[in-house]
Amino acid sequence: MYVYSGYLNHGDMELEDYTHPLIVTGCGIYRLIRQPIMHTIRTEGRKDYQLLYISSGKAFFEFPEGSIEVSAGEMILYRPGVPQRYWYLVEDRPEVCWIHFTGSQAESYLNEAGFSKKHQLHVGIFPEYRELFRQIIGELQLRRPCFEEFPPHYLRLLFAEIHRSQKEGTLSLRPNQEEILRAVQDFNESFAAPISIQEYAASRHMSVCWFIRSFRNYMGMAPMQYITFLRITRAKELLRSTDYPIQEIGSIVGYENPLYFSRIFKKQTGYSPSEYRSAR
Repeated sequence: MYVYSGYLNHGDMELEDYTHPLIVTGCGIYRLIRQPIMHTIRTEGRKDYQLLYISSGKAFFEFPEGSIEVSAGEMILYRPGVPQRYWYLVEDRPEVCWIHFTGSQAESYLNEAGFSKKHQLHVGIFPEYRELFRQIIGELQLRRPCFEEFPPHYLRLLFAEIHRSQKEGTLSLRPNQEEILRAVQDFNESFAAPISIQEYAASRHMSVCWFIRSFRNYMGMAPMQYITFLRITRAKELLRSTDYPIQEIGSIVGYENPLYFSRIFKKQTGYSPSEYRSAR
């Protein structure tokens, strides 16, 4: 199982604190690779809030009204004290981003984002969500000066992104939306491999022009831009959290030519890989 996580107090400690507007206590990303099932049961719930985002695949959640199957693009909210039971199956290829938080204004932010009296919200599949989770994890892991101030800031941005998507009406079903969702999932799982957009479109019986146009309309960027975004995001994570040689990191994320990797990385971030690493 792939796990990328960070915690405020060096471990998964539940915290109920209403002396501050918003506090992030933990954040992570799970992806099942070989483990057949991951099952979580908390009969008494948690003291804090837990928000889960299904970024690919699907997951299963149990609530008093029954069990539900949740697909990519959905968020699930557990408020404090609500019993929790949920599970993921490896054959569904799930990737789940989660965050634990508390604070005197937590409920207000949730209500404004669209979670008023709800525990499930369709928010769509957008790279901004996943990147904000990664930013929070990075702050909790690196623990740079004043790091406690940044996770609540990124969480507020996450709420704002959800609110904006609701207001703009981007969540309505679009023609052949499932094909784009499938492509997003496929690219998330294989972004490090050589990918030809022409060959991918042909394999799904789509014209290249239709696929690129539809993907851009749904994701806000072209397919290759999205693949580059995934590669550079992963490279940034490896530069922050490992001591792997830069050439090896480039190869891991799909760039065999180290000079080309450095050029693309600087174009996307404004820093060379070595400059980005030294700023850890």
